[in-house]
Amino acid sequence: MTEARNNRLPRAVLAALLFAPGLFLVVFYAWPLATLTGRAFDAGTFADALSDGATWSIVWFTLWQAVLSTVLTVVVGIAPAYIVSRFRFPGRRLLVAVLTAVFVLPTVVVGAALIALLPDSLDHGVWAILGAHVVFNLAVVVRTVGAAWEQLPRDLEHAAATLGATPLQTFRHLSLPLLRPAVAASAAIVFLFTFTSFGVVRLLGTAGTRTIEVEVWRQATQLGDFGTAAVLSLLQLSVLALGVGWSAARQRKHSHSLALRIESSARPPRGTERLIVGGIAVTTALVVVVPLAALVERSVRLPTGYSLAAWRSLGDNEIRPGIRLGINPVDALWNSFTIALASTVLAVVLGGLAVAAISVTGSAGRFLDVGMMLPLGTSAVTIGFGILITFDTDPVDWRASWWIVPFGHALVAAPFVVRVALNVIRSVDPDLRSAAMTLGASPWTAWRTVTLPFLWRPLIPAAGLAAAISLGEFGATSFLSRSGGETVPIAIERLVGRAGSLLQAQGFALATILAFATIVIVLTLDGLGSAAGGGDAPR
Repeated sequence: MTEARNNRLPRAVLAALLFAPGLFLVVFYAWPLATLTGRAFDAGTFADALSDGATWSIVWFTLWQAVLSTVLTVVVGIAPAYIVSRFRFPGRRLLVAVLTAVFVLPTVVVGAALIALLPDSLDHGVWAILGAHVVFNLAVVVRTVGAAWEQLPRDLEHAAATLGATPLQTFRHLSLPLLRPAVAASAAIVFLFTFTSFGVVRLLGTAGTRTIEVEVWRQATQLGDFGTAAVLSLLQLSVLALGVGWSAARQRKHSHSLALRIESSARPPRGTERLIVGGIAVTTALVVVVPLAALVERSVRLPTGYSLAAWRSLGDNEIRPGIRLGINPVDALWNSFTIALASTVLAVVLGGLAVAAISVTGSAGRFLDVGMMLPLGTSAVTIGFGILITFDTDPVDWRASWWIVPFGHALVAAPFVVRVALNVIRSVDPDLRSAAMTLGASPWTAWRTVTLPFLWRPLIPAAGLAAAISLGEFGATSFLSRSGGETVPIAIERLVGRAGSLLQAQGFALATILAFATIVIVLTLDGLGSAAGGGDAPR
């Protein structure tokens, strides 16, 4: 019998645990999504948008660039996934850590890094977008496929080699079919990120390279056409649902029952393997490190030579005497860190309450678990747009409220907090609580003293993850931030997109600061969480 079925906690305690996260979901997710759906079907807007050829051109571009980005990322990621899963070599862990760190970075940082790296003729357009998507999502393939590859029995490969199969034939006819579920899982995640790409396309796109995300933002904020923006948001949700459903079906179809290895099958490379492994490792590292190095270099390079002028002038928003930029980079830094602090507290508190409720309730807990995961399948742009059009009239005209941005960020970050902490709570042996009750403890005392202490440990890395997500959040913030309340990602997009080498250098400097802060926060808190027994926090 599970812990949920053994639960005899007072109804008041269960209601208290469910109330805050449930109300949060209803007010800031379900209500905005219902409002958005109503706008889409209001006064024939849905039919008008679907009959417009421009709508389908945008949908088609969004779809094919996401598919191509996914294919390229999987193809590029197979080789590094192979070497990290099959071989032990110097710098193996560092390579995986670097890839993961880049994946944690905000999308605007990756976009700015590509602009800094590529020549002017290539720094905008489809190829720049595809390149940024590969750099950003490479860790998904390496970690997902690599983890599955590491567990495959080596005996099958040895048998194939004994029968005369070449390494390539062994990969095509043996390893690849067994890895298809992992490849499908990584491809689904990459497709989700690239189909909902916003920051990368905003920075690297041109007039003819608008995705659904960018067009939703343009229609809502630039043209004031909320109806068309709502229709596009619903179309995006529909395509995502179909894509995730197809991926799940493919994973089930190609799943195999194998005697997987518990211990690692990696071994030191031998002979010519050293050259192959070294070449793949160095090339992979260069793919992700060179753009970040270019970001730093561009922050100190001006037409007159290398200078720290951009860094020294970050607190000055005056372009020339009497003419101001309209955004202060230092203020943007302060806004980002204060919003990240507030949203992290919200996400951890709400996520912690949700985990506690899920662990001790039955059907209500399962319903809440599903509800907390729904924002993961909804783009941040859709979330921000829904909040914008929902809370725009009295008595809930909250658009100008300073706290609306942290609440939007918390909605995006809370699902990650739940996933990190729930895995730990579910691993707690229910017999421990039963033993405490046998010794005379009440159900409430047994749960509070046995199960609840395990919740604090994973919340440490979860807090780091929530802070990193908030610092780099760009989609929802593009709708919810107001003049004077711009965050660092907003400032980066504006500065890098402006004419003037000093302004662009300031944008690259801000991107460097944001990259450094994000990596330090995640690695530091993740290390603290691991030391406390919380384990690694997944992205």
